[in-house]
Amino acid sequence: MKVILVVGARPNFMKIAPLCRAIRKRNQSIHDNRYIIHNILVHTGQHYDYEMSKIFFEDLELPEPDIYLGVGSGTHAEQTGRIMIELEKMLLKEKPDLLVVVGDVNSTLAGALTAVKLHIPVAHVEAGLRSFDRTMPEEINRLLTDAISDYLFTPSPDANENLKKEGIEDKKIFLVGNIMIDSLLSNMEKVKKSGTLKKFGLKKEQSIDDRQQTTDYALLTLHRPTNVDDKDAFGRIINALIKISQHVPIIFPVHPRTKKQMQVFGFQHYFVDLKKDTSSIINNGLYLTDPLSYSEFLNLMAHAKMILTDSGGIQEETTVLDIPCLTLRENTEWPITITQGTNVLVGNDTQKIENEAFKVLNGKGKKGNCSELWDGKASDRIIEVLLEQLVFKG
Repeated sequence: MKVILVVGARPNFMKIAPLCRAIRKRNQSIHDNRYIIHNILVHTGQHYDYEMSKIFFEDLELPEPDIYLGVGSGTHAEQTGRIMIELEKMLLKEKPDLLVVVGDVNSTLAGALTAVKLHIPVAHVEAGLRSFDRTMPEEINRLLTDAISDYLFTPSPDANENLKKEGIEDKKIFLVGNIMIDSLLSNMEKVKKSGTLKKFGLKKEQSIDDRQQTTDYALLTLHRPTNVDDKDAFGRIINALIKISQHVPIIFPVHPRTKKQMQVFGFQHYFVDLKKDTSSIINNGLYLTDPLSYSEFLNLMAHAKMILTDSGGIQEETTVLDIPCLTLRENTEWPITITQGTNVLVGNDTQKIENEAFKVLNGKGKKGNCSELWDGKASDRIIEVLLEQLVFKG
């Protein structure tokens, strides 16, 4: 069985890496070549900083992409169109039995559209998630990809319900769990050995209980246009961060685009840039650092007092790690992280952000449990379904 795996942006890498490992493991256990899965990894180049992508590939022990399309930046339409043009050429040449897309980025939709037009079956990993906010490009990508996919692999029961309400047949829907957590759990041992805490001066001394021997700090990520392209919205978040950082250091691995917006709006002077000031984080305040590798970020996240973020993936990871998460959005495609996990929606409302942050600092942060299928084995279940549907039934 020839399978094309499509990735394009960094969130995809954490979702495709476990699938690559599961395919290798399955192939090693099969002695009949008729049932070998031959996978081709295609990087569209949607996140066009190839060196940064390379760091993530190495960190996740992903093989080098077999094909790199190098589509680069552009508007949503330009980027989606270029991916489809280049991908179509490759699919016509390779003639795969299946194309797999993950997540909700432009490469996800472009891959699915291109394949279905060529009558190639499509599998969507992380299907059925809905924020019910169509102003988000990711929501449009999710809706359209699910509508045309043949195999929809869902991470949680609410995702199944969303698909059924949209008229997707039950036989196409497979509840397999959260593949992002496969990456999280498989990398935790390596993460524990990372020197990130020591690098930032946060590690007090060696101890069996790392958390007790680590300086309390919060971790921030911020990149969504609704938060960083609007000066008033960005300003409201900054005001809350200033107040919170008087009580705990906040570390901010800043996205280049967000850093640019900070300079446009004149907010950079609120932060200490650790690239320019090499001193350790020994005082309360707001600290900027360059983007981190996956392992470095996980190490910081695993020991943080709380996370403030507008990312989707971090809501999942903090729920599994049982770390309070304040999501700087009005909605989420991961409602399970609110109903069962550690997540609280605070938007860009200064007072809400402050109120929830001080609950955490006072020991009253939200606790929660992850879904029983968030166990690190979603990728194995996906491979079993594909073999059953495409090989043994075929």
